[in-house]
Amino acid sequence: MTPRKVASRCSSRTVIYAAVVGNLLIALTKFGAAAWTGSAAMLSEGIHSVVDTGNEVLLLYGLRRAAIRPDRDHPLGYGREIYFWSFVVALLVFAVGAGFAFYEGIAHVMRPTPIRNPVANYVVLALSALFEGSTWWLALRNFQGEKPFGDLFGAVRDSKDPPSFMVLFEDSAALIGLLVAFAGAYLSVTLDLPVLDGVASILIGLVLAVTATLLARETKGLLIGERADQSIVDAITRHAEEIEGIARANGILTVHLAPRQIVVALSLEFADELRTPEIEARVSKLERLICRLHPEVVALFAKLESSSCVKEVIAGRWGPGRPAISSDTS
Repeated sequence: MTPRKVASRCSSRTVIYAAVVGNLLIALTKFGAAAWTGSAAMLSEGIHSVVDTGNEVLLLYGLRRAAIRPDRDHPLGYGREIYFWSFVVALLVFAVGAGFAFYEGIAHVMRPTPIRNPVANYVVLALSALFEGSTWWLALRNFQGEKPFGDLFGAVRDSKDPPSFMVLFEDSAALIGLLVAFAGAYLSVTLDLPVLDGVASILIGLVLAVTATLLARETKGLLIGERADQSIVDAITRHAEEIEGIARANGILTVHLAPRQIVVALSLEFADELRTPEIEARVSKLERLICRLHPEVVALFAKLESSSCVKEVIAGRWGPGRPAISSDTS
């Protein structure tokens, strides 16, 4: 089956654009407030917003790269670029966002500086919470769909579409960071303990580090290859076995190249009386059927098994150690 290009337009693209604009404006406001008040937590929040803006630009770049048509050097396309850039985003959240927040917090703990004009801090934090909350709600509704809130973490774990949940994670971390920054600023002024502003910056770094770790874990699995959802696997197996002349589907391997791009390798046992032209006709029929019912399948490879090979399949010796993609008749 010739690899086909599937539109890789992510449903969260609008959310990412909104987050880019919102985070850029918020970052400029935070930097202005940090320069005016001298707050370490506010400066860390400003860097956090800049990192988020850059991350979302990288996600958009990844989506654009993933949509490039297959070529001679990449016959299955560039779909995994979105997984690569999503992993880079997770690393940047940790290395730049969390790293700077830790550095700034430790520096202010060692050399505490009172916050000047704390009211400006409170106003900026409130406005930032309003803007961040708006993009967070948009990202939540986009990702959640019809799923109940209790299923969100499971949905993140099962999702093959990193941009759809990365913006949600980043905005959630941003809202927690704003709350920590407000608490640090308020307590440092109320208790006359400037060191608490530095502590708040360290806590913001911790929030970002935890967020980056979760994002890296989820995107790493997609980058190295994850199978398709079990419902798709079961459906393809059922379609194969419903075609007259195919005795059984002995095994199936699937892997996501992108959120909506799946490669499938099938091991099929055909009726003994079928000749080569008849087998080819049934494979073509299966390809057309799967193309129509599962457009996310961009490539389908069939391994034709003889009776002796079937015994090996049943014994469980057909796996990563044996060729799974083949067009040869055994």
